[in-house]
Amino acid sequence: MPAVLVPDSSILRVLRLLDASPRLTQREMSRELGVSLGKANYCLRALLGKGFVKVQNFRKSTNKRGYVYLLTPEGVAAKADLTRHFLGRKREEYDALRLEIERLQRESESAVEVP
Repeated sequence: MPAVLVPDSSILRVLRLLDASPRLTQREMSRELGVSLGKANYCLRALLGKGFVKVQNFRKSTNKRGYVYLLTPEGVAAKADLTRHFLGRKREEYDALRLEIERLQRESESAVEVP
């Protein structure tokens, strides 16, 4: 299987969703993520290919197509790493936005003071 490139944000979203709800169908997964069924399948295949997720069939299920998507130890580690990077990016964005808001406040206050 060729390497599949999926953005880190998509990988993190799928890993978080599967960690919280491993029995979701791909259709439910696509609905939760707000993506097409094809994109959900694409992301899931990428995670399977990277060894981040493994699939198990419900043994006692009457629905033989019912699966459980379990995070592997590598998947748990990837989720933690991606979460740290995501949090770092969001903190940088927050700091930049805070500085921009402060600058705009100063500009608006000085514009009011001009006769």
